[in-house]
Amino acid sequence: MSEDVPRARSLGTSVALVHDWLTTLGGAERVLEALCQLFPAAPVYTLVWVTDGETRRVTEGRVVRTSFLQHFPGDRRLYRLYLPLMPLAVESLDVSGYEVVISSTHAVAKGVRTRWDQLHISYVHTPMRYAWDLENVYLDVAGASRVMGLFARLLLHYLRTWDVAAANRVDVFVANSKHVAGRIWKLYRRRARVIYPPVDVDRFIPRADREEFYITVTRLVPYKRVDLIVRAFARLGRPLVVVGDGPELRRLRGMASANVRLVGWQPDEVVRDYLERAQAFVFAAEEDFGIGPVEAQAAGAPVIAYGRGGALESVVEGETGLFFYEQTVEAVAEAVLEFERRRGEFSVERIRANAERFRKERFQREFMALVEREWERFRKRLERFGRGQGERKAVRAGLKSGAGGE
Repeated sequence: MSEDVPRARSLGTSVALVHDWLTTLGGAERVLEALCQLFPAAPVYTLVWVTDGETRRVTEGRVVRTSFLQHFPGDRRLYRLYLPLMPLAVESLDVSGYEVVISSTHAVAKGVRTRWDQLHISYVHTPMRYAWDLENVYLDVAGASRVMGLFARLLLHYLRTWDVAAANRVDVFVANSKHVAGRIWKLYRRRARVIYPPVDVDRFIPRADREEFYITVTRLVPYKRVDLIVRAFARLGRPLVVVGDGPELRRLRGMASANVRLVGWQPDEVVRDYLERAQAFVFAAEEDFGIGPVEAQAAGAPVIAYGRGGALESVVEGETGLFFYEQTVEAVAEAVLEFERRRGEFSVERIRANAERFRKERFQREFMALVEREWERFRKRLERFGRGQGERKAVRAGLKSGAGGE
């Protein structure tokens, strides 16, 4: 950690951290981990916490307070089924004892209730994806039932309405990319500062001697479009390794050819080894930011990515990777062939240098500067408001006194 980080401990005010849920260790949890390092005394408030999971490295030695959902059955696998209760659950978290509240959210954490004299800064990974982007997924789950379909539509309408209202509880929005900042403006009509999330680039050693296989590392859920990658490589016959777990795993194994290996979830050291050896990293999702492409570049691997979303901000076309602009099997396959024609143009040193822009120390330095700046502005507004209140009380007292004298 850089020597700038201890400055956080001299902020001189009490801080609480709020996170949607702590069940797995993903990109959002790595942001929370960096925030925990910035604010070592801050408790973490969350809806659900899997205490025996890999998130222990984030919460080690720290006070964690959960919502009533913690006591519901199936916290590890079924918590998403409690989506209709999540707004109520986050509003039940009591953060009233802190001067600054920092939420890290891709769902409901920004909806935590704060008083007028508490500063609420929200780091947004994405506006509530369940409400705005996954309607078709929920309707597919509802199936052909008209009643279930109507319920799903009503639920999503309720969540969108609540989400817009909850945005008004935030004093300062911070987005993890320009892409997300644009969506925040579209949905909430609020401006957001952009601070790219932290990536632990130091754990990768870039190698110039690459092997012939390609790789993708991601959660296996429908919107990641791993199916396009698997089918494209089945057509090309090139070796592909798919690292990740999720509800799509069984379906993907059913369509995979012999040259495609789906290895499931793997520990960090195995993922690192794959990325340091792979020919290139393939990414087909429209992601809000996307930690995977940055980690691949930290390992020296060029990126072949869908040219929308956060990848446009982390990959430099023609220098650290290539883009394809349609989410089709044909577009993925053609991009791989284009990469093979231009393979000699990509420099491991240049690719790694691009990844250096996203170091954890940079995130912590920028975020701490923002917190200190916004707290100073907020504190001055409170003082002005307090003076105004005092003056109004004095005027009212004088009017009463004058009336009594007559």
